[in-house]
Amino acid sequence: MAHGTHSYLPDPRNEDVIIDVNGEHFARPEAKISVFDSGFMLGDGVWEGLRLHAGKLAFLDQHLNRLYRGAKAIAMDIGITKSELTDRLYSVLAANKMDGDGVHIRLMVTRGIRSTPYQDPRVVISPATIVIIPEWKEALPETATRLLSLFTVHVRRGYPDVQDPKLNSHSKLNCITACIQATQAGADEALMLDPHGFVATCNSTHFFIVKDGEVWTSSGDYCLDGITRGMVIEIARNAGIPVYERNFSLTDVYGADEAFTTGTFAGLAPVGSVDGRELSTKRGPMVKRLQQLYLEKLSHEAVGTTG
Repeated sequence: MAHGTHSYLPDPRNEDVIIDVNGEHFARPEAKISVFDSGFMLGDGVWEGLRLHAGKLAFLDQHLNRLYRGAKAIAMDIGITKSELTDRLYSVLAANKMDGDGVHIRLMVTRGIRSTPYQDPRVVISPATIVIIPEWKEALPETATRLLSLFTVHVRRGYPDVQDPKLNSHSKLNCITACIQATQAGADEALMLDPHGFVATCNSTHFFIVKDGEVWTSSGDYCLDGITRGMVIEIARNAGIPVYERNFSLTDVYGADEAFTTGTFAGLAPVGSVDGRELSTKRGPMVKRLQQLYLEKLSHEAVGTTG
């Protein structure tokens, strides 16, 4: 079972889940791709994580826009329209009788099958590979209140001319290495710095601090354009809460009143300590308020009113 921001209870229904591979439905044991697939061979592709809320994929337009932007950035043709991909998503949900809450989807698109193990896209001989894996998976209820521990790792979020952190690619070794170091240090999640020593993000979530009634998050220059991150910034501003995207250091973190992470899977999760420094002993009032505002935003999204 995953821990920290991705803690969940295993669900036996996932053993029989139906998976979409290139528009065809397969039982989980039969869902396969080629060993020559670009994603398996080189991590060449983009992906999204999606959640079903009240029968609707939350913030789907934003997720698909990011997916298609990422594909365009790496000169990859997804091969189908957003509308066609949306139909595939809801079709596989229907095939699994998933129509409420508690469902997480991993949507993966790779460049396709290569004729030989080589990085040049000109050896690709098939359309893009599109895989949709829906699972019965819901964050543990205590994730909303249990305080996370973070550990600052040596692995940095790098410059965009090396590998742009804004690209949600299949090449996640940078984040995996950070995750390993944090896990070995006994923490729930890794806190990662940017090349200048400022706080960037976590290995699988985004990071915020609260100081004197203000909410701070990184400048965004060295992290993924997070959907939940953006929603939290939006709802905070709409509620009159001062929120800033800015550079800040570990000194600011250690002196913060509250801290929390954001992500598609668990929403907002409170942080209690960073590098052994205790920030708080219980979920703070700002985190509690933002969690409620985020749930309200999800509810509006589910009924088609996203204002």
